[in-house]
Amino acid sequence: MKALQFEKPLAWRVVDVAEPAEPGPGEAVVRVHRVGICGTDYGGFLGKMPFFSYPRIPGHELGVEVVAVGSGVDNVRPGDRCAVEPYISCYRCHACRRGHTNCCQNNQTLGVHCDGGLRRLFTVPARKLHVSATLNFTQLALVETLAIGCHAVNRARAQPGETALVIGAGPIGLSAIEFTKLSGARTLVLDTNEQRLEFVRRVMGVPDTVVVRGDGSELQAVAELTGGDFADVVIDATGSNRSMSHALEYCAFAGRLVYVGITQAELSFPHAPVMHRRELTLMASRNALPPDFTRIIRHIEEGQIDTKPWITHEAAFEDLIGVFPGWMKPESGVIKAVVAV
Repeated sequence: MKALQFEKPLAWRVVDVAEPAEPGPGEAVVRVHRVGICGTDYGGFLGKMPFFSYPRIPGHELGVEVVAVGSGVDNVRPGDRCAVEPYISCYRCHACRRGHTNCCQNNQTLGVHCDGGLRRLFTVPARKLHVSATLNFTQLALVETLAIGCHAVNRARAQPGETALVIGAGPIGLSAIEFTKLSGARTLVLDTNEQRLEFVRRVMGVPDTVVVRGDGSELQAVAELTGGDFADVVIDATGSNRSMSHALEYCAFAGRLVYVGITQAELSFPHAPVMHRRELTLMASRNALPPDFTRIIRHIEEGQIDTKPWITHEAAFEDLIGVFPGWMKPESGVIKAVVAV
């Protein structure tokens, strides 16, 4: 069968791969129907994504159908529609034994460390499948993106009555916004792209947005919006070392800052006048946990999260290589692109 592969940075190719064998104990063979395209995929194509290895079949945001299951599998059956939790964990390391399977010390993320879903069929551990009887494959492909934001907001412990500032209104930032809203916190959003901020205001119902111009006006704007207190929770979803280094400045005294974006560059910030004086808590957020997937599926099923406005671009499997470079351009207006396999 055909698969799409990053041969190396900036180089796609179509490859032939074997169809999967019968699933072993605890495994399931799945038919891929939809693949969401993520910033990780763009970074992998450009050669800028940490942890990425080549050659690699990308695709970790997946809406799939179960085709066959191995012995001992009782959580799914053939015909089930599922979202895929793409973080293949060892369940033996120190992190996994403590329940932190999202940051398994031996983690193999589909489409990053091992081959992902831009192919018709493949085998996954059945425990990584999350079933919905009502969601379509496109909705299921968006669950993983939402899970990243969900986990970041969980890390931040955003509460009703607090102010949460999300920096970066790309797909991961938007997923964080969904969950800061559900937390009951007042949500503010910063981005350099006015088109994305207009989406945040019009579609996501968040009126308080600020354009980042790089001249210090954005810091003053956040101060004015918060009465000089700044934000109890700041979530930086930019992946920009410059933004991440300055994100502490937006934190209230005793505030919490979560980095959910990833950069390979070094970060720097003043300790005494900002971090120490304000007694800030600094956290990273990586991947997501199984309960996040369960929660998100329930929220979409119950209408608390509407995924339809997210899908701005679609392509067929055979057309992806041609359209993919255009999706990386800011003027394309991509919020989320989805591939039909």
